[in-house]
Amino acid sequence: MHTPPSDDLATPETAASAPRPAEPGGPRRAASPWRGRVMAAGLMLAALNLRPAVTSLGPLLEEVRDDLGMSGTVAGVLTSVPPACFALFGLTAPRLARRWGPGAIVCAGLAAIATGLLLRPFAGGTVVFLAASALALAGIAVSNILMPVIVKRWFPDRVGAMTGLYSMGLSLGTAAAAAATVPMTDALGGSWRSGLGVWALLAAVALVPWLFLARAGASGPAAGGTDTDASAAAETAAAPADAPAVRITRSPLAWAMAVFFGFQATAAYISMGWMPQIFRDAGVSASTSGLLLAVMMAMGVPLAFVLPRIAARLRHQGVLVVVLGVFGLTGYAGLWLAPAEGAWAWAVLLGIANCAFPLALTMIGMRTRTHAGVVRLSAFAQSVGYLLSIPGPLLVGVLYQHSGGWGQPLALMAGFMVPQIVAGVLAGRDRHLEDEG
Repeated sequence: MHTPPSDDLATPETAASAPRPAEPGGPRRAASPWRGRVMAAGLMLAALNLRPAVTSLGPLLEEVRDDLGMSGTVAGVLTSVPPACFALFGLTAPRLARRWGPGAIVCAGLAAIATGLLLRPFAGGTVVFLAASALALAGIAVSNILMPVIVKRWFPDRVGAMTGLYSMGLSLGTAAAAAATVPMTDALGGSWRSGLGVWALLAAVALVPWLFLARAGASGPAAGGTDTDASAAAETAAAPADAPAVRITRSPLAWAMAVFFGFQATAAYISMGWMPQIFRDAGVSASTSGLLLAVMMAMGVPLAFVLPRIAARLRHQGVLVVVLGVFGLTGYAGLWLAPAEGAWAWAVLLGIANCAFPLALTMIGMRTRTHAGVVRLSAFAQSVGYLLSIPGPLLVGVLYQHSGGWGQPLALMAGFMVPQIVAGVLAGRDRHLEDEG
């Protein structure tokens, strides 16, 4: 994208407020308010589908393990599959978006989610189950990367608010899957296959607005009230004039963001994969364990909407990182001391701690000045971050298998909070990726 010189001096919230010259390759079209509303609805529906593939599995993990013959270690591998897929497939998102446009790729991602969730219940063994899960997770991965990009391009003057909106939708979908999967399973006959497969319907519903947006060539509007033509799909990569001068792999800011993102993802996927089992082993019923996970995820519904707004008003987001980390450490200590007696309190505390995710997404938008910068930082921080998070759930499964209890795994979870806090404080400093060149 060609941006005016003043963009280099603008903040993330106002960088696109100045008028731009016409994009090459076609005429400019007047902006349509309804397209903005459809995009906002599409963001919300897409966000609702970015976690049920994971959190619907946690409450039924024991039943899936028994039916498919999984050991605790293999189950640990299963809980590590989401971040592995997010890291692997997330790296392809910028290239795919350059070729087809971000709207079309999100649409394809939602189709992959629906297909994977539909196929998963038909798995007769672990390999097929993992393959169907990987297909759904590949769709989630590319959508994860492109959500900040779409927000930055469609709503450049409302990055905090729109990030909060889709973060709230993501938390709502996460919580709904955790809370409703076991009751729906019971209502559908008690088979885990029906309880997991029903979530394909939600992904199919989310496809509707994205099919329309992709067909309309909705790559994003130019700031100042105009849309570009279909050739603006290539804008995701940005023109050389917009590209950060620094190599992303040599950027201290990018690495701090990646480490912060990686450790918060580690905590989130350990929680989604293992927290119901922790409560069940403490004597809590399966349905209540699912509700406790839902409470953890539901904490993100209001906080994911409020936290990005607060973060956008602060010059340094480190204080928010520290506060969330303290909540997490307190929750892990409570799980170790009295997992059943204080279960609801620990679920609330850990749910607050997991709101590091919308904070990280907001910081990605705030740490860049240009659209090219947010694409590169989002892809790098999320892909490398998810790669760093892969060993966490697996290590928890191995420690649980060999120690026979949750003392050592909980100590590991608490230990992960320390580098998360340190990296988050470094990433929260008031600076921009482009300035490091």
